[in-house]
Amino acid sequence: ITAGSSSDGTADSDDSGDHEKTDSSHSEASQRNNTRLTRASLRLSQSSQDAPPDVKQAAERDESPPRTPTGNAPSSESDIDISSPNASHDESVTKDQKDSGSDPSRRPKRRRFHESYNFNMKCPTPGCNSLGHLTGKHERHFSISGCPLYHNLSVDECKVKAIEREKQEEERSQGQNEENRHATRHQAPTQRQVRYKEKVVEMRKRRDSGLTKDQKEKYMEHRQTHGTTREPLLENITSDYDLELFRKAQARAAEDLEKLRLQGQITEGSNMIKTILFGRYELDTWYHSPYPEEYARLGRLYICEFCLKYMKSQTILRRHMAKCVWKHPPGDEVYRKGAISVFEVDGKKNKFWRCNLCLLAKLFLDHKTLYYDVEPFLFYVMTEADNTGCHLVGYFSKEKNSFLNYNVSCILTMPQYMRQGYGKMLIDFSYLLSKVEERVGSPERPLSDLGLISYRSYWKEVLLRYMYNFKGKEISIKEISQETAVNPVDIVSTLQSLQMLKYWKGKHLVLKRQDLIDEWKAKETKRGNNNKTIDPSSLKWTPPKGT
Repeated sequence: ITAGSSSDGTADSDDSGDHEKTDSSHSEASQRNNTRLTRASLRLSQSSQDAPPDVKQAAERDESPPRTPTGNAPSSESDIDISSPNASHDESVTKDQKDSGSDPSRRPKRRRFHESYNFNMKCPTPGCNSLGHLTGKHERHFSISGCPLYHNLSVDECKVKAIEREKQEEERSQGQNEENRHATRHQAPTQRQVRYKEKVVEMRKRRDSGLTKDQKEKYMEHRQTHGTTREPLLENITSDYDLELFRKAQARAAEDLEKLRLQGQITEGSNMIKTILFGRYELDTWYHSPYPEEYARLGRLYICEFCLKYMKSQTILRRHMAKCVWKHPPGDEVYRKGAISVFEVDGKKNKFWRCNLCLLAKLFLDHKTLYYDVEPFLFYVMTEADNTGCHLVGYFSKEKNSFLNYNVSCILTMPQYMRQGYGKMLIDFSYLLSKVEERVGSPERPLSDLGLISYRSYWKEVLLRYMYNFKGKEISIKEISQETAVNPVDIVSTLQSLQMLKYWKGKHLVLKRQDLIDEWKAKETKRGNNNKTIDPSSLKWTPPKGT
């Protein structure tokens, strides 16, 4: 959409009428040029008032530089300099338009409204008009992440949900301000927290046991009609509370992507890799990764799962796999039990493979990763072997010399291996290395959302196992830390979350909650003999000396 289209046409007609009387003095011509300039500015302001509502709102939100007398933002390349009333190109445009008549192909090019609101972009969802936004805060969207139609919602529903989320956030902040939060002595939950927990438990109990026949038919019909162009119907799959949490997370992610798009860090549809072909799997990416632009704009990458080289097409990948000699990560194999192996890779050697690993990891990590400065780090890569080679399961990196005793800098489990216990194996392996080094370790902050969940679950399991095996009368946090290699700060935070730490008569007491220990033991028994554990006897590793 271009700005000033109606004013251009009107100004042209006025200029044609004025140029019929060209037998006047130079001063009269200068006066007429000033008059034309004023008329064009007036008509542009009138046309902006008659513009569609979405264009007007976009213009009001636009924080562009000070505008020239024609109402357009100045530009060194495309905009015409009309600061002088005797500009020669003003008359040349009029002459071109007189000669061209009504032929649109010979009309001068018009300027776009603003780059941040390029309305030529369209949402890729079939049947969507790009109006509205999943967050309910924007008038337009250009990606699936912000498309209400893709999420089976209307524009009005998104706006209503946005208002409800704001009210809930205000109520939550007011409740927190009213509570006394001066000290860590009050470990018991507040009355408001207890009521909220009871409410959540009640809402989850009301969840239906399963889908009815009509609902299943409706879901199957929706899937057959829309396929992957729409999100599956989510109602009645889980409780209303959990579904609302999921919707909030979707809206927050869409808002973050919109901010990145407006800041120019990502360009939807051109510089965002959507999927990658990795071994036997086709993986949807989660975040932006700084691959070279010629690869990033393809939207789909083909990556060798052994050497991690990225390619543009499946044909190139097929030819590469026919001659690729890599079958496992470079480095020393320091652990093997069954099909699971861990390789120690020095960031100072073979930097090509490490950089490709970090670029791959950034597709699934939001907070942090490293790209090219990999020399100060060691990488521990977990693989699962079969007759074709060692397939990448996940990895973690750690600094060679960490002054804060961080035993993990960055950790990732590949999406196809998530929720299978490999994440805890990677965490357990990092603490096993800390035990061999006779150090107390902790992951580097900030943790990603999935990383925080995994670490909290691991710390909880470690503490409950220690409590179960503990036969003494007095428990010391220092002793727990020395035996498990977990940082005391992480132990205290986990005990607080489990309500096993109480302040009494000037001392902090660790409570042995038998109900939590019995619940953990029951889960362990139900899980049975699981191979997803780290065996310390299978580790063949000595701490590296120096850098």
